[in-house]
Amino acid sequence: MSAPKAGAGARALRTRLGTLAGVVVLGVLLWRTGTGPLLGGLRRIDGPALLAALGIGLVTTVCSAWRWSLVARGLRIRLPLAPAVADYYRALFLNAALPGGILGDVHRAVRHGQSTGDLGRGVRSVVLERAAGQLTLAVFGVAVLLTMPSPLLTGARQAAPIAAPAVLGALAVAVAVRRNRVPAPEGRRGRPTMLAEAREALLSRANLPGIALSSAVVLAGYLAMFFLAARVAGSGASVAVLTPLAVLALLAMTLPLNVGGWGPREGVTAWAFGAAGLGAGTGLGVAAVYGVLSFVAGLPGAGLRR
Repeated sequence: MSAPKAGAGARALRTRLGTLAGVVVLGVLLWRTGTGPLLGGLRRIDGPALLAALGIGLVTTVCSAWRWSLVARGLRIRLPLAPAVADYYRALFLNAALPGGILGDVHRAVRHGQSTGDLGRGVRSVVLERAAGQLTLAVFGVAVLLTMPSPLLTGARQAAPIAAPAVLGALAVAVAVRRNRVPAPEGRRGRPTMLAEAREALLSRANLPGIALSSAVVLAGYLAMFFLAARVAGSGASVAVLTPLAVLALLAMTLPLNVGGWGPREGVTAWAFGAAGLGAGTGLGVAAVYGVLSFVAGLPGAGLRR
């Protein structure tokens, strides 16, 4: 088997395993809570909620596409905003409609790379754009989970004395490896590395302000969608109470173990709501409503020509 075929086979296997994991999570969750909370939340979705989801989706998609355009510019490939918005909408729809949750991003990466004549940079622009969003979520999530009352706060404080030495040891190993790194061969020293490209695309003076602003707006949009889902599902919890739970749900959604985005999000949200004293069933309903609203937000991508 050739290397490309082996790589494609490995990716297909990961997608199948991720889909199976998502199905198992949903199955166990429905077995424990029943279908009542899920169906109850879905029945509450009305026209105003769907219109609000479309509006939030428009803002987050345009800002995400803007971030992608900035990253592409940092990699010295052209990506105007209008085509970026169209491709991003299409990717969101495919992510929600197909197993694995990432096939839409794969499609836009390949499509952009082929259109610019540089498949490698096209793929890297998508990877770096997604990395910028996930890094923003991770930084915000850690800050929220360690400073606001949440199901993880007590556990994190208890685990800190144990985890700190391990983290310091890992940093010491990383520093030692870096200092003893073998110099690159003469022929490869002039080639831009992935790290150098990331630095130019994400951290340059021209790009950093726009990427930071767009990432902040996108994250705010995701949180607003979660708060909307909570209200639609019937939760009366305050924004301060819901924010750590929303962060946990968003972090769970980054795991490639889902069926069109469904699976870990529902499991983690149900657990978080239960641990916060709001009821696991309510959490399941909120996650289900969030999934439907997110799918509706990406529906404009279904009408775009490929």
